[in-house]
Amino acid sequence: MEKFTEDETGSFYSYLSEGCRLCQKGAKMVLFVTGLCTRSCFYCPLSDERRGKDLVFANERPVNSDEDLLKEAELMNALGTGITGGEPLLKLERVLYYIRMLKTSFGKRHHIHLYTSLAPGRQILEKLADAGLDEIRFHPPQEYWNDLKNSQYADALQNAKELGIEAGIEIPALEGAEKVAAFAEETGVFLNLNELEFSDNNSEALLKNGFCLESDTSSAAAGSCKFARTALTKCKKAHFCSSVYKDAVQLRKRFQRIAKNTAREFDEITDDGTLVYGVIEGGDQELAEKTLQNLEIPSELFEIKNGKIEIAWWVLEELKESIKEELEPSGSRLTIIERYPFEDGMLVELIPL
Repeated sequence: MEKFTEDETGSFYSYLSEGCRLCQKGAKMVLFVTGLCTRSCFYCPLSDERRGKDLVFANERPVNSDEDLLKEAELMNALGTGITGGEPLLKLERVLYYIRMLKTSFGKRHHIHLYTSLAPGRQILEKLADAGLDEIRFHPPQEYWNDLKNSQYADALQNAKELGIEAGIEIPALEGAEKVAAFAEETGVFLNLNELEFSDNNSEALLKNGFCLESDTSSAAAGSCKFARTALTKCKKAHFCSSVYKDAVQLRKRFQRIAKNTAREFDEITDDGTLVYGVIEGGDQELAEKTLQNLEIPSELFEIKNGKIEIAWWVLEELKESIKEELEPSGSRLTIIERYPFEDGMLVELIPL
C-alpha cells in the first residue's frame, strides 16, 4: 500500500499535482467561465445564481471586463488559476482567450488547470496546449466508471499527456471510485477524490440517492471518506480532499492572501483572513470628523467615507465613551464589524458598541 500524508482536516494524499499544491497555499484564483453544462450530475453543488447561466466569476467577483479578472488575480497575488464551470469547454474560445490573457499578464509560470466532464478530441486539446494550459482534470460521469479503458476518456488522457499537459481524473468519492483509481494507475495519471458534500442545491438529490450527513456539524456525506480510502489503495498518485479542508484551509488561505493585499493600516486581519474594523455612521458626520480631530486620532487610523467613518476597532473601543458623549445626541451609531476581505465582502459579525 502506498504511504499517505494525512492532515488534521481529514485530507490525505500520496501525490499532489501543481494545481493542488497552489490550492493548498490559497494561491489559486477560481475562474468560473460559464454555468452552462450538458450534464445533470445528482451531486452537483452549483448555486441557482450560476447554474445554467452563462456568467463569469473570478473567485466571488462577477467578471464584466478583462480588468475585473486581472484585478482579482492581483488582489490575491495569484500564482495560478483553476478554470471551472458549469462545463468550461462549452465556451472553448472564451477559455482559450483567458488562458492566453493570464499567461501574457502574469507570465508562463502562472499555472493554469482546467476541469471538464467532457472527453475532448485531440484538436481541442492541441488548442488548449498551444494557449498554455498546464494541467487538465477529467470528470467522467459515474456511468462511465466501470469501463473507462474503452471510453473516450482514455484517448483524451493519452492525448493530453502526449501534448505536455499534466493529466488526471477528479471525481467525488462515491461507490465505484476504486475502479476509477485502478484505471488511473494503469493509465499513469493522477487521481483526485473530493469528499461528497451536501449543499443547498444538491441535498434533495443526495437524500433521494440514499446519502445522509456524516454528523450534525458537517456538510460531508456519510461514507464518502470510506470510499476514498478504499480507492486510494489502488493508485500511487492520489489525493483525497475533505470538505473541511476546502473550507478550513483552502478558502481561508485565499482570504488571507487577499486580506494581506487589501488591508488598510487600521484593519486587523484575523486568522480566517477576514478584516475587523470600527464604524461610525449616521448622525452628523462633520461633527464626527471634528470629534476625532479633537481626540487627536492619527489620520492613518481612520478613513472618511460618504455617510460613515471607518476606524481602527481598538481606537473606537478605547474611546467609545468620549465619542458617544459627543455623537450619540446627533444619532450616530458605533459598531465593530468583521467581513470578508474584498469590496462589499460578506458581513461575518457586527457588534454594536
